[in-house]
Amino acid sequence: MVLSKTASNTDVSIHSTFASRYVCNSLPRFQMPENSIPKEAAYQIINDELMLDGNPRLNLASFVTTWMEPECDKLIMDAINKNYVDMDEYPVTTELQNRCVNMIAHLFNAPLGEGEAAVGVGTVGSSEAIMLAGLAFKRRWQNKMKQLGKPYDKPNIVTGANVQVCWEKFARYFEVELKEVKLRDGYYVMDPEKAAEMVDENTICVAAILGSTLNGEFEDVKRLNDLLVEKNKQTGWDTPIHVDAASGGFIAPFLYPELEWDFRLPLVKSINVSGHKYGLVYAGIGWAIWRSKEDLPEELIFHINYLGADQPTFTLNFSKGSSQVIAQYYQLIRLGNEGYRNIMENCQENAMVLKEGLEKTGRFNIVSKDKGVPLVAFSLKDSSRHTEFEISEMLRRFGWIVPAYTMPADAQHVTVLRVVIREDFSRTLAERLVMDIEKVLHELDTLPARVTAKLTAAAVEVEENNHHVPMVKKTVIELQREITSTWRKFVAEKKRTNRVC
Repeated sequence: MVLSKTASNTDVSIHSTFASRYVCNSLPRFQMPENSIPKEAAYQIINDELMLDGNPRLNLASFVTTWMEPECDKLIMDAINKNYVDMDEYPVTTELQNRCVNMIAHLFNAPLGEGEAAVGVGTVGSSEAIMLAGLAFKRRWQNKMKQLGKPYDKPNIVTGANVQVCWEKFARYFEVELKEVKLRDGYYVMDPEKAAEMVDENTICVAAILGSTLNGEFEDVKRLNDLLVEKNKQTGWDTPIHVDAASGGFIAPFLYPELEWDFRLPLVKSINVSGHKYGLVYAGIGWAIWRSKEDLPEELIFHINYLGADQPTFTLNFSKGSSQVIAQYYQLIRLGNEGYRNIMENCQENAMVLKEGLEKTGRFNIVSKDKGVPLVAFSLKDSSRHTEFEISEMLRRFGWIVPAYTMPADAQHVTVLRVVIREDFSRTLAERLVMDIEKVLHELDTLPARVTAKLTAAAVEVEENNHHVPMVKKTVIELQREITSTWRKFVAEKKRTNRVC
């Protein structure tokens, strides 16, 4: 859901040049029209407005899949009118979902016996999957505390400050304290040692991120597991781990099969993954997988029969389309291990092409790691004249959507640009992006340092008018922090959300 805001206060009507052969009068912008209009006119009016949207293929801010094969597109359209929740009416779709759950559970090394079914569910995305996993942890913890006769009204989750906003939503919506491990210069993921230190008896789980939104880095789940095993032995607690593998869940098994982050670790009780990211499906599908039935409390599962047969359900949403479930099954059987491995390797190679091209400019520090999600996060070595926000804004002239953002606490003075490498981002596009970034840098070099000049002038005026003392020359890092603060306010005013996808 997006909170509604009007885009224009001056023009309350919609006009369309091409649709004028069908519609002579303008249409109200924020109210339903009184009369019907021809279908051709409705299509043209909407199509004209959508032309102003960005090109999804050039939206390098997003992890979400923007291309699928025509055969899968056809399957999606054929199933567009099926309601996924009606399992009795669409039993084959339900069967395909169950097959996906089991395939993904095996991919994550779930300890399943011969013929044992995996425990999991398809969701609208990783946000819903995280809500469900968090509720399961909260309920298990509450049940345990009740049995021990202890208070159960102050649960908490330990995470890094780099977590995606859905974790903050879960904490606020379901009244769980979010205890965040702060970041630091050069280390932009959760420190497992600090996370283990923050765990207490009320911690329902520690959330580790396999593929940080900020720089694509994998957190050290193995180290976290070992630390918590030791702490649980000392305290008698049984603090578990949830792995948020929204971005990395379909990458690590194919690029880094030796990496232990999944159900091979005993404290990992649940994992979420986004099928619509590197699962290679259009937006609208995620997966929540549990280690075993014992990790999903039975009282959270609802049984309904008014759609036909008895149907167990554990979702926040009810009605939703079947298309993305079918598309996920298509990708899993179409590509197999070989296909996913080839695609992920190709994405990683294109990320290296982009990284090397940026390094050759001599103007950027690379913030992302070679081992992780195939993306390149980078920042200016010298931002005293111009900032990453200016680069991001000027790249839009070439059609590129490249986000610029500041790191969370305590690294908020660091500003980063990030390019996500998806399947449809080719080597040619990577080389073209480097060329366009070089053009932007050249153009910025010929312009006055607008932000820096304004900040310096403002600082001088404040010092002279208010303090009547000589201005103390600021260090480079102090100046950079002031510039970053100014741009954060500017961006917040232009676009009310400062989150990245």
